[in-house]
Amino acid sequence: MATAYKVLAQSAPSATTATDIYTVAASTQTVISTITVCNRGGAAATFRIAVRPNAATLANQHYVCYGVSLPPTDTIALTLGITIDAADVITVYSSTADTTFNIFGSEIV
Repeated sequence: MATAYKVLAQSAPSATTATDIYTVAASTQTVISTITVCNRGGAAATFRIAVRPNAATLANQHYVCYGVSLPPTDTIALTLGITIDAADVITVYSSTADTTFNIFGSEIV
C-alpha cells in the first residue's frame, strides 16, 4: 500500500452552510493529522466540523467540533489523528463567510 502525504482539502465556505470539503476516494483510507480553521474577518466566528461515515446524513453524533468560537483574525490548529475510510465525508460549517478550513494528512491506497 502506498501512502501519499498531502493537503487533503481547502475551503472558504459560504456563511451558515454545511459544506462537504473532503470525501475519501474508493479503495482509499485516510489519516487526517491536522485541521486548521482561520477567521479572516473582523468579527468573531463559530465553526463546526463533522465526520460522516459512508456519507451518512449529517446528524448530532457526527460532530467533532460544534459551536467553537474563533476570535477575529485568529487561527486554530486541531491535531486530531482522525482515521477515515472510503466514502467517509468531512463537513464544515461557519457562522461567517470569512472562515477558511484546511485539512492535512495522508491517503493510503
